[in-house]
This record gives sequence, structure tokens and C-alpha cells, in this order.
Amino acid sequence: MSIPTLTLCRTCRDADPTLLDQLREAVTGAGLTVKLQQVDCMSGCKRPQALSVRQPGKTAYLFGEVSTADIPDILTFLRLFAETKDGNLADARPLGGLRFKALARIPADID
Repeated sequence: MSIPTLTLCRTCRDADPTLLDQLREAVTGAGLTVKLQQVDCMSGCKRPQALSVRQPGKTAYLFGEVSTADIPDILTFLRLFAETKDGNLADARPLGGLRFKALARIPADID
């Protein structure tokens, strides 16, 4: 079974170098299983710091302007995302402010 991968941009202007470790601590503390990684530039430069969430067979998401204040909403997103078959959320309101930070939804491959 696959797990979600969270990818955080480390080269965004004003990127918080502690955000990855804080996310790691939060997802571990919440009992969530995810892969965390950092990359150089995800082209979300106009709304830094960018975070993507991907999992095979599910819609992928790209969020911008992510900060430590968004961690509770990211955990909510991950719980809801895990409950879906295809990654599509029926209602984004439980995501709080994170729902306004979505830059893109990328559909999963259709078999």
C-alpha cells in the first residue's frame, strides 16, 4: 500500500528551514504515516513556501504560502486525504485557511 509524499520547497524566498522538521514532528505525533522530502523549487515562487501532497492513484495538491501556522490544517488535510479513494475532497471547509492556499489540483492517472 502506498503512502502520501509531502514535498516542501527549500529554496522559496523566505523559506522556513525549520518547517520540514516541524511537519515531521507533527505528523509523527498525530500517528500519520507519510514520506517527507524537500526539493529545490516547485515553481510556486509567487506564493512561497510551496508544499505538494502526492500519492499514487490519487489527485495531487500544491499549496503555497505554507507556514508553521498551517500545520494543524495540513494534518486535517492528510487525515481527510487518507480517507478518500481518489484524493478528491467533497468539502474543503474543514481545511480552514489551507483551502485558500491551494495553487493546483493535479488529477491522478486514469487507467
